[in-house]
Amino acid sequence: MGKTVNKNFKQLLFYNARIKFNHWIPVKFFIDNIFLIAIVLISGGALLWPTLTVRGKRGSPQDVTMLINRGKATILDVRDAKEYAEGHLADAKHIPLADLDKRLSELEKFKNRSLIVVGKTDARGSAAAAKLGKAGFADVVNLEGGIAAWQKAGLPLAK
Repeated sequence: MGKTVNKNFKQLLFYNARIKFNHWIPVKFFIDNIFLIAIVLISGGALLWPTLTVRGKRGSPQDVTMLINRGKATILDVRDAKEYAEGHLADAKHIPLADLDKRLSELEKFKNRSLIVVGKTDARGSAAAAKLGKAGFADVVNLEGGIAAWQKAGLPLAK
């Protein structure tokens, strides 16, 4: 009877044995894969950058259409002259982003209205929206996705 108790006791010790953990294994993994980890972090940051840098209000093509139909909005196209000539929103004022600082006085009369900024991309539109916000325009809406989103939604362009 004593031997059976001993066997059970040994089995218990086996299951409760100390597990040795080498804390250097994660460090070694990190060092061995530092370039892979760096690539993952950089690409993740690149994917998040546009979302983190967009400032101000953003409006989908449908939201912008509703603002235009209510008649309470002015459209500002900040694309280059060539891009503007290829097609733009109807009744849009054209001031390229590079000239915006010099030509802000042309927009002074629209400070009390919603100002819809249309760019080729979100980055150009949000840069213009930031400049307009600093100039005192209270309600600036950036067309989300730029002119490409407008076209993708099947909405008309004037030439």
